[in-house]
Amino acid sequence: MNRARFQKKKKGLLSVLNSFSTIAWLIAITILTSIIGLVIFWFFPEYADYIALKPSNIMQGKYLWTIITHMFVHGGIGHLLINMFVLFSLGSLCERIIGRKRFIWFYLLSGIFAGLLSVFLAAQFGDTALGSRIFGSPDISMVGASGAIFAIAGLYVMLLPRLKFMIIFLPFFSLPAYVMVPLVLFVVWIISVIGDWPIGNVAHFGGFLAGIIYGFYLRTKYSRKVAKLQGMFR
Repeated sequence: MNRARFQKKKKGLLSVLNSFSTIAWLIAITILTSIIGLVIFWFFPEYADYIALKPSNIMQGKYLWTIITHMFVHGGIGHLLINMFVLFSLGSLCERIIGRKRFIWFYLLSGIFAGLLSVFLAAQFGDTALGSRIFGSPDISMVGASGAIFAIAGLYVMLLPRLKFMIIFLPFFSLPAYVMVPLVLFVVWIISVIGDWPIGNVAHFGGFLAGIIYGFYLRTKYSRKVAKLQGMFR
C-alpha cells in the first residue's frame, strides 16, 4: 500500500515537472546559476575562470566546461533580466514550433557554437587594440545567453521572416524579423567597436549564424509545414 502511494506521488510530481515548458526551466536554471555566478564575481573573483568563458584558457585546454557554463551565467542583474525577458519573448513561440526536445538541443548547441566561434576569433585576431574591439580579447572572459538567444532570432529570420520584432527599449518601433535582427546585430557591433564596449558581438553573430543554418535545414526538409506556418503569421 505504501509503495502504491509512493508511485502515485511520484507520477504526480513528474506530471507537475513536465507541465513546465523548456523555456521556464531554462530561465529558472539561468537565474539560479547567475546568482551563484554573481556571488563568485563579487566575492571570489579568483574563481571566475571556473564558470566564465575565457578564450586564452580554452586555447590552452583549461576549463573546457566553461564552453557550456558561460551560457547560464550573467555579468549583472540588468544583463540577466534583459536576456531572460528576450528569451521568454522569443523562445516560447519557438519551442511550440520546433518542439521541446529540438528546442533544448538547438539552444545548447547554438550557444556552444557561438562560444567556440568567439574563442577562435578572439585568439586569432584579438591581440591588437583594433582586433580586440572587433573580435574580443583572448584575455577577457565572456558570460551570457545572448549567443543562444540570437540563434532563436536567426531561426525566426528563416522560418517567419515577416514576424514583427520590437526593440525592448523602443516598444513602439517594429520591423520584420529579416530586417530587425540583422540590423540590431550590425548596429550593436558598430556602436560597441566605436565605444570600446565589452560586448560579445562574435557570440551574437555565431548564434545568429547557427539559427540561420538550422532554419535553412528546417525550411528545406519541412517546406510544406513551414509554408503553412508562414501563412499563419502574415
